Amino acid sequence: MNDDMNNSTTRGPQDHEIRDQIINAATQHFGHYGYEKTTVSDLAKAIGFSKAYIYKFFDSKQAIGGVICTNRLAMIMGIVEAALADAPSASEKLRRLFRSISEAGSDLFFHDRKLYDIAAVASRDQWPSVKAHELRIRELIQQILLEGRETGEFERKTPLDETTNAIFLILRPYVNSSQLQYNLDNAAEAAAHLPALILRSLAPVSYTHLTLPTTPYV
Repeated sequence: MNDDMNNSTTRGPQDHEIRDQIINAATQHFGHYGYEKTTVSDLAKAIGFSKAYIYKFFDSKQAIGGVICTNRLAMIMGIVEAALADAPSASEKLRRLFRSISEAGSDLFFHDRKLYDIAAVASRDQWPSVKAHELRIRELIQQILLEGRETGEFERKTPLDETTNAIFLILRPYVNSSQLQYNLDNAAEAAAHLPALILRSLAPVSYTHLTLPTTPYV
């Protein structure tokens, strides 16, 4: 498998116009017939290029799918970052993170079902584009936690990396396309309830509000 879908998968002349033409045609073809059912030969016939000519620009079908997947994940990340941009607090950012990821992934599934299959395959096989996407989500979670700790919204005792990883694992079924397809029925409900539960666990403990026993121990 390739280590980098965007950089090491190209061969021959760096003609971006032709590369874009191949990607656009492949997006339409995969969207109609599905990724796994399409071969490079099918793609060549649909585009009007020879199979050998396509291989000058991409060394495999996965390389083409990787670019499409990267583009789709970039769209999702754009939606997520826009949702977080004007959030008034770290707590609200966490809520919007869950909601925007869930909604963006669900929209892709229902509106571009065949193209969603590419993201599902990429998630299942952990393509570089998916790993980069998941790393960016982890970074966003950590940034939100740091902000919440600085403002006093979140507790500071639990190690930051431990908390970041725990939240990511809770969110992962809605980040990872291969898992999301099995969690669509409860995605909206989860996006509301899961951050609420997490926020309660992140709240700093105020010892003045603890209820002490009024009856002495015997």
